[in-house]
Amino acid sequence: MVKDQADTTPKVGSKLKADVGSPDYAKTKQKLESVLGLKVLAIGDSPVPNLAQVSTNQGLFYASENGKYLVSGRIFNVDAGMRNETDVKLAELRIEGISDFSDEDVIEFKAKDEKYVINVFTDITCGYCRKLHREIDDYNDKGITVRYLAFPRGGLNTQTYYDMVAVWCADDKQGALTAAKTGADVDGSTCSNKVADEYAFGTRIGVNGTPNIILPDGSLVGGYMPADALLEKLSQI
Repeated sequence: MVKDQADTTPKVGSKLKADVGSPDYAKTKQKLESVLGLKVLAIGDSPVPNLAQVSTNQGLFYASENGKYLVSGRIFNVDAGMRNETDVKLAELRIEGISDFSDEDVIEFKAKDEKYVINVFTDITCGYCRKLHREIDDYNDKGITVRYLAFPRGGLNTQTYYDMVAVWCADDKQGALTAAKTGADVDGSTCSNKVADEYAFGTRIGVNGTPNIILPDGSLVGGYMPADALLEKLSQI
């Protein structure tokens, strides 16, 4: 059992600080937190007049200024060629949030001739996560460094969560992760770790399964992608 779990309260960067200077937004923030139990990380103007953009621990939402209506969905800018304004904002949040995790907090498989760095949310029991990891040499050979973040799909306080904590706390993290993804037993190591923080980060920036890949521009690939196809996608950024 893990005695000291990581603090799941997400860090809030300077760009994410809630704008509570407006009385309307302050009341909206209070209502969403008290009535719905959301943790509002930031609230401010959205691309749509009279609709607030709300970044929460459960994702990105939109709300009427009085907090009566909450909208979950995408905003598209018709005049800008159907630009997905929601994805633009989420990309910003991903890029900013990933900076909270140092190389010591993730499990990195570094390319010798590094051209690109991707961040991959992974679960040790996920079939496609295991497939991706079996091909880790292919990614590295193509100049793609892979940084793994933990995302136990069943949530915190599950066996997978405890097993991933043990992997993240192993002396040889790379070896422990590789072994765990082949179905090997995981020891019960514990330490100060960011597994819960990484899971919370994934939840608030749109990750709802594994593997999910954050590209350098902040866009999200929702699923497995072979090395050749990923390299082509990266070259187009």
